[in-house]
Amino acid sequence: MNEQDLDRLRDAIAVSHRAREHGNHPFGAVLTDSSGAVVLEAENTVNTDRDVTGHAETNLVRLASQRIGTAALGDHTLFTSCEPCAMCSGAIYWSGIGRVVWAMTEAQLAEMTGPHDENPTMHLPAATVLASGQRHIEVAGPALSDDAMDAHRGFWY
Repeated sequence: MNEQDLDRLRDAIAVSHRAREHGNHPFGAVLTDSSGAVVLEAENTVNTDRDVTGHAETNLVRLASQRIGTAALGDHTLFTSCEPCAMCSGAIYWSGIGRVVWAMTEAQLAEMTGPHDENPTMHLPAATVLASGQRHIEVAGPALSDDAMDAHRGFWY
């Protein structure tokens, strides 16, 4: 992970704060092209859209698939404020995105939220899901975990 990666993680964390400000769970994601330029961003919309699949990563994958196309996503990187859940990891796999970088881990999130009804965390690491397919997806993280956790402090309880 390099300084540009850390800057993009900071961007994803900023999006997570915006998601919280908009009444949603504090998760955010950004997508970069092969040069590292941000091409899309998405926040969690579970509450405002009343859609349990409205996680930041799945929202971003939908946008990327529609606007960029899966054939072109192999050299793109998805940066996210929290390690993708199993659902999001599957969506990332099917999208063709070639690299995923996250800030805080799902285990850290589970520790913060406990048995919260709106966050029934699965203990299935993203790297495990992403490594289970037929194509390679590079994974990196965690990094900047403390920064990412700030958006969650005081939110769940």
